[in-house]
Amino acid sequence: MPLLRFDLMEGRTDEELTKLLDAAHRAMLAAFKVPEGDRYQLVHEHKPSRMIVEDTGLGIPRTKDVVFLQVTTRPRPSAQKEAFYRLLVAELEKSCGIKPSDVVVSMVSNTDEDWSFGHGRAQFLTGEL
Repeated sequence: MPLLRFDLMEGRTDEELTKLLDAAHRAMLAAFKVPEGDRYQLVHEHKPSRMIVEDTGLGIPRTKDVVFLQVTTRPRPSAQKEAFYRLLVAELEKSCGIKPSDVVVSMVSNTDEDWSFGHGRAQFLTGEL
């Protein structure tokens, strides 16, 4: 159920995108303990001039490989979120060569009534999920 929205600078190949999405999915499965088939991922590519990711005092360097990931999910314990952050950067570095300094994550929480997976029903509320 988590919805993962990736904002990236354009230029990656389909194979590179597949590796990135698969790595993020593995991290999500391990951290959030969701079913393997629970996969909602969107990729948005931007021209370099349309994507600015800077820090205020952290001194974290960024490259053209920067990945900005917004995760929309039901409320999760802090420990699960922190595990996801750690697992995500490890998976992306191992599978894609993306430096941990190039990974920015934002979590957006919502509740069961905020999801409909089709047919105009709120499956978490109806008991279908």
